[in-house]
This record gives sequence, C-alpha cells and structure tokens, in this order.
Amino acid sequence: MTVADPIRPVTPAQALTELLAGNSRFARGRPAHLNQGAGHRARSADGQRPFAAILGCSDSRVAAEIVFDRGLGDLFVVRTAGHMLGAEVLASIEFAVLGLDVPLVVVLDHDRCGAVAAAIAAHDSGRAPTGHLRVVVERLSPEILRAQAEGITDPDAITRLHIASTAHRLLDDAPGLRGRVDAGRCAVVGLGYALAEGRVDRVVAHGPVTHGMSAP
Repeated sequence: MTVADPIRPVTPAQALTELLAGNSRFARGRPAHLNQGAGHRARSADGQRPFAAILGCSDSRVAAEIVFDRGLGDLFVVRTAGHMLGAEVLASIEFAVLGLDVPLVVVLDHDRCGAVAAAIAAHDSGRAPTGHLRVVVERLSPEILRAQAEGITDPDAITRLHIASTAHRLLDDAPGLRGRVDAGRCAVVGLGYALAEGRVDRVVAHGPVTHGMSAP
C-alpha cells in the first residue's frame, strides 16, 4: 500500500525535516512508501516539483528514494561514483535549484565507500588505476592528503571530509546555488549514510538549517 503526500516542503528546514523523517521510517523498517502508487504516477506525469536535490554516490546500496522513503517526483537525484563533481553534475544541480526551485541540496555518501578505499590504496601504493577510474582517485587526493596531515586514517572519517569538501565545492563552483543559499532560499547539507543501520547523520550544512550541525 502506498500513501499520497500532497504537501511539498517549501523551505530548506522543512525539506531537511521531511528527508530525515523518511529516513527514520526506513531505518525502523516502517516505510510509508509515499508517492509510489499508480494514481500519483499519473498526477505527476505533467510536471515535476521535487523538494530536494540529492548528489549521491552510485553505490547500489544507497538509492536515495528508498533510504529517504520517498516516491516519484519528490527527489531530483544525481549519482556518480564518490559523488564526483563535473560540468554535467553542476549543471544538473543548477537546474534543480534554479529551474525547479528546490530549497535543499544534499550531498549523500556512505560508510565503506569504494571510491575512498580505492583512493587510499592508490595513495599508499603509489599506483593509480588505469582508464577513467584514475579520475576518481585523483579528485579524492586532496582529502587523502588532508587526512594524512591531520593524522586521520579511518576511511569513514576520510569519507566525511569528502562530503564536506563536495558541499563547499558546490557553493564555489555553482554561483546560482550560492546566490540562493546567501538569500536564505536554499541550503546545502552533507549527510553520511550507515549501510548496516540504514540511518543518515548530518556532517555539514550551509544555509538556514545549521542548528545542531557539525563541520569537519
């Protein structure tokens, strides 16, 4: 059975609250399966009004609509290995913010991240992978070097550094997004997902949802 959710969050705080509530339902094994029925599918065919954009890792165990217990038209999702940024990703996020007026952008990563593990292995061995996989490792190098300088060796702690770094880069490289955040109309939040527990925790935030947030 699916449930319709007619109320779209319109502020960054409302959007984050809705995401965290959905994740809590999912982690407790009590999902509401919002907006997943045939009726909603038909209603949403003529246009989309997502309330959050998710830049997530491509890992098959971290499907945003599932871990946040949402449905069709709720989330504008962009996924790359290690949530790597590039021109296409930035354009997609700008479209969500400026074209679809989403009030929240989330950078979502998870523990036991394969991209981070590969970057650590390449740094330790001095051998980068071949082909396009090399790009992922190279783009993670700043976080690996920062962690080394700070004496951080735990891969999950390095992942959190990477989440925070990506959130900062989004603001630096997407002026339209920065303008919305500065105006209080949008927020950028970094969330870390625990694979076994199914829960997210807040890593960093920029914009009007900073209460109770930590910043690496």
